[in-house]
Amino acid sequence: MDDLYRELIIDRYKNPQFRGQLDPADITFEDDNPYCGDHIRVDVRLDENNVVTEARYSGEGCSISQASADLLIEYIHGKTLDEVKALTKEDVLDLLGIQLGPVRLKCALLSLKVLKAGAYGLGEATDDLVE
Repeated sequence: MDDLYRELIIDRYKNPQFRGQLDPADITFEDDNPYCGDHIRVDVRLDENNVVTEARYSGEGCSISQASADLLIEYIHGKTLDEVKALTKEDVLDLLGIQLGPVRLKCALLSLKVLKAGAYGLGEATDDLVE
């Protein structure tokens, strides 16, 4: 089963479906993983009911960080801002479908940290957002 998920990660890394930027966007936030140099920016558009109508990510990084971002951005389409704020690291790990060590976990969770910091309108992203 892990091989199937590894193939999904490689495919999303090589053929992202939600890579890009939105201008204008209702939410824009970006941050880095200082441990490995991964960088993610997330842009989100909301409708009048605070439902995600469009979202994109951009940045540089390893296959885990980029695939995780692509899967997460797909997942939030149609969700309310409150649902986005309630996302957990388990949600992201379920999307990835594989076990990760501590270093790779930070890679996988960078997009969630960035997304939630933007959703909460924070000045900076902190690891508390994904614990």
